[in-house]
Amino acid sequence: MQDRIISIGSLARHPLWPMDAMREPRPSHATTTLILDNDAAILVDPGLPGQIITSRLLERSGLAPADITHVFLTSFKADTCRGLPTFEEAQWLVGEVEREAVGTPLAMTLKRALDEEGQGSPIVKELEMQVAMLSRCEVAPDKLTKTVGLFPLPGMTPGMCGLLLAYPTRTTLITGDAIATTEHLDQGKILDDAHDIEQAKESFAEAIEVADVIIPGRDNVLLNPTKRPF
Repeated sequence: MQDRIISIGSLARHPLWPMDAMREPRPSHATTTLILDNDAAILVDPGLPGQIITSRLLERSGLAPADITHVFLTSFKADTCRGLPTFEEAQWLVGEVEREAVGTPLAMTLKRALDEEGQGSPIVKELEMQVAMLSRCEVAPDKLTKTVGLFPLPGMTPGMCGLLLAYPTRTTLITGDAIATTEHLDQGKILDDAHDIEQAKESFAEAIEVADVIIPGRDNVLLNPTKRPF
């Protein structure tokens, strides 16, 4: 098994960069990770638009969208799934709680938009695309492969899930926004827009306890500072 960062994510504004509040917000997108395990090629959180994520995937791995067997979403939001339609041949996966928590509000929002905006409006088209993508997403199993397991990290969203990669000598955890950046890790902080702050703090602590290596939601690979040998 091996994992590789395909694209490093970004926050629209980084709350722990003091000068960032005075700048214009950036396009936000999640860190995208590729996991290769025997015949499985699992792409996690394709948050960039399709053309860009296709180019990054080729540059970083030599793979094309058709080579991806699974796409896993740590949460279902625009920042994690903009590139999802590019991977039509893959199986799309998301945590069961996340799928249920997002589905009903999304359907209700679409119904209101249809009533207020009418069929064919840009808002309705966007919502219809989101509903179609969520409908195609299947509930992720507890084990995606023998060495890649589902790791619930609720709090930032109701059903956020990471992936635990069990290497012979280390444990790598893809956390999504449960741990956003190196600054959030070092300062023990979560993002301000958590669905459930206390639950998010518990998930943060659990991730720190379990992982040797952390792949955060909006940053590059990090060593767990509580487990460094130096």
